[in-house]
Amino acid sequence: MTTATRDSQTLSALLDWYATLTPQSLYDLPRFYAEDARFTDPFNSVRGHAAIQALFAHMFETVDVPRFAIQRQVMGDQEAFATWVFTGAVRGHAFSVPGSTHLQFDDDGRVCMHCDYWDAAALWRQLPVIGAPVRWLQRHFAAPPTR
Repeated sequence: MTTATRDSQTLSALLDWYATLTPQSLYDLPRFYAEDARFTDPFNSVRGHAAIQALFAHMFETVDVPRFAIQRQVMGDQEAFATWVFTGAVRGHAFSVPGSTHLQFDDDGRVCMHCDYWDAAALWRQLPVIGAPVRWLQRHFAAPPTR
């Protein structure tokens, strides 16, 4: 098996895990992540299995039916990039937020750096209470349309 094939299989297994993530499957995290892996997103910056598991456990406590639908993936030289759509509901209000992930893998093929990029305002616009002010701010600061 070539290195490229192994890397592609590693990435596919990881993304399949994310696409089917459950509170029970969080215990499989050490299979995919290095012990001291770093995870960052617009709200969090944590390191290590316990902290990453806690972050996802919190997601399952606060979001109803969270799901990552993987859109595209690219792998090369111990790095990967994937795009996805995260869906769920908060207090009965459904949302859908597109995002992307940059991953770096160690020599054992486990994630050592995971950085998610997504627009937090895209989520906030869809939620009750804070959605209206966020939409107003967006309209207020948007450039006028060109003609």
